[in-house]
Amino acid sequence: MQIRPRRPQGRKLKRLAVCLLVLILCYPCAAIVGALVPSAHIADDGRPEHQVLLIAGPIHYDFILPLDDATRTAFADLPDAALLMDLDGAQNLLVGWGAHDFYTTVGAYGDVTAQAAWRGLTGDSSVIRLDVVGAVPPELELRSLAMTDAQYARFLTALRATFGDERPLATPGFTDTDLFYPAKGRFNGFRTCNVWVGEMIRAAGLRFGLWTPLPLSVSLSHWLYQSTGRTAN
Repeated sequence: MQIRPRRPQGRKLKRLAVCLLVLILCYPCAAIVGALVPSAHIADDGRPEHQVLLIAGPIHYDFILPLDDATRTAFADLPDAALLMDLDGAQNLLVGWGAHDFYTTVGAYGDVTAQAAWRGLTGDSSVIRLDVVGAVPPELELRSLAMTDAQYARFLTALRATFGDERPLATPGFTDTDLFYPAKGRFNGFRTCNVWVGEMIRAAGLRFGLWTPLPLSVSLSHWLYQSTGRTAN
């Protein structure tokens, strides 16, 4: 019987390192291409009656919805959400989606454990976050989405479809008022919170990039397809 020499372990590690490097280099490029490729949209000649804002954090975007009748009706049946929306000074509803372990970490990003970061990359259950805010200062100049009644109805339906168990989680939030709910879908490096943002926008019938994993992807796609002076449908 012929004995074959084993390949050096170092060669395997080198190949793995090269593959990881290629993936790291290709990911941002793919994120830009995904933002450039437009989705289909649903033509709507109605008058935009609703303005949804996009507020950027260091690594992801959240939605800010006006607390109008449509918004209140869409979320009123969620446990504790009606009380949240009725708080003094509440004028807008903040909605975000993310990885359970990463998103529910309280404090600065330095508080996030290595395990939470790893699960966020490789796969974790997801949560959706609700909070209320007052008037948005105009000097913030947040990105906005103008929606007709039909578009906003589809948008709200898509948001509500994200919820899993409708009972809020018993976990501390970022503020004294925010709530976390179990959400549908797994979070990973290819379906990030920013990808979810794009999914919700496209569900409304608006044109947007097909894959938006990074904040840059969302910003670029919004500039191309939803900014003032460009096609808003």
